[in-house]
Amino acid sequence: MNTNGLERPLTRNVREDHSPTDLATYEANGGYRGLRTALALSPADCLQVLKDSNLRGRGGAGFPTGMKWSFVPMGEAAGEGHKYLICNADEMEPGTFKYRLLLECDPHQLIEGMICAAYTIQADVAYIFIRAEYHLAARLLREAITACREQGYLGRDILGSGYDLEMHVHSSAGRYICGEETALISSLEGKRANPRAKPPFPQVSGLWGRPTIVNNVETLCNVHHILERGADWFQSLGLTGDAGTKLYGVSGRVNNPGCWELPMGTPVRTIIEDYAGGMEDGYSLRGFLPGGGSTDFLVEEHLDLAMDYDTIGKAGSRMGTGTMIILDDKTCPVGFVKNLTEFFARESCGFCTPCRDGLPWSAQVLDDIENGRGLPEDMDTLARQVSFIGAIGNTHCALAPGAMEPIQSAMKYFREDFERHIEGKACPWCEEGST
Repeated sequence: MNTNGLERPLTRNVREDHSPTDLATYEANGGYRGLRTALALSPADCLQVLKDSNLRGRGGAGFPTGMKWSFVPMGEAAGEGHKYLICNADEMEPGTFKYRLLLECDPHQLIEGMICAAYTIQADVAYIFIRAEYHLAARLLREAITACREQGYLGRDILGSGYDLEMHVHSSAGRYICGEETALISSLEGKRANPRAKPPFPQVSGLWGRPTIVNNVETLCNVHHILERGADWFQSLGLTGDAGTKLYGVSGRVNNPGCWELPMGTPVRTIIEDYAGGMEDGYSLRGFLPGGGSTDFLVEEHLDLAMDYDTIGKAGSRMGTGTMIILDDKTCPVGFVKNLTEFFARESCGFCTPCRDGLPWSAQVLDDIENGRGLPEDMDTLARQVSFIGAIGNTHCALAPGAMEPIQSAMKYFREDFERHIEGKACPWCEEGST
């Protein structure tokens, strides 16, 4: 199956060679029409369109975007000073690579979406907080911002509307925790990237104590399309209760790993078999993380589920980023989970004890099991870690609970593999010559 018959607003400008779209080409293909539509409306009207569209945040939790923006104080209630919009382009979730595609191939799409979003909340300063390793994307964004200033899309009195906006690109500190919105804000202020206690929420007191909205790349790229074509159009794109399209990705032992824009609610099986090309010869699917490294495993019985927030949530996982990591039958699930846990342990900000000490402890237990030093009681230790660290409210932010999700689901679906390691005092996959 190909995507030729589907409407793909987010990737319509992505070329086969992945060369970037310049301003002239972007305009020729309808670029900045959404901005003109937005500026012809009041900020309140723009917000209502976004609410009616049912656009949900594309980063992980799927919180309604319009509702999030509605918490920003407007007019005199905002007080004196700047109001900020921040794009979270710090793509650090294991298995996720969708932002890079959008940024490198169509930088103006993000910029137009951000201008429309900033106008809606009446922000006058915007930042793109980008992963430090994305050198090409950062350069292309800076070049696109310069072109927009010259064309009147940024700066003072945008397109004669009386609305002013400045936009800047900021290379991140290079830590996973910077993807958490308050840690991102701390880093942008030049501080250590520690998450902040909420409330106050960033919408009221964020960057330098001023009202701030943080959204990810994919979410913001939808905004101008919705304002130009309407809420009903956006809702019509989805196959289930969730509106719009989604960038889905697959990595692992599949024939065609990659990223595709598909209708929200596309079945898991369709994504894996029709777009990712199915499993490589000699490999079978044992499980998959549906939304990156910090989500729960699902297995073969879940292949016919719709990839949307509510359906995947009811199955016991999270759609997260929508970028699947495949576990095949020749890869050790214990080693797979150990690798993820070691990553999360390294990326902890160190603020709270359950995360700072609990994640390295969990990684050590998994390492013992993987390398033949495991004991039967280690399973109880992992279960206690999952129960405590994985509980929302026992940690300062959601990093540690997210890190527990692969562990708890691996113990549910692949428990016999853990027991084989412990009973045999070795990794069975190492003995069989697999990974």
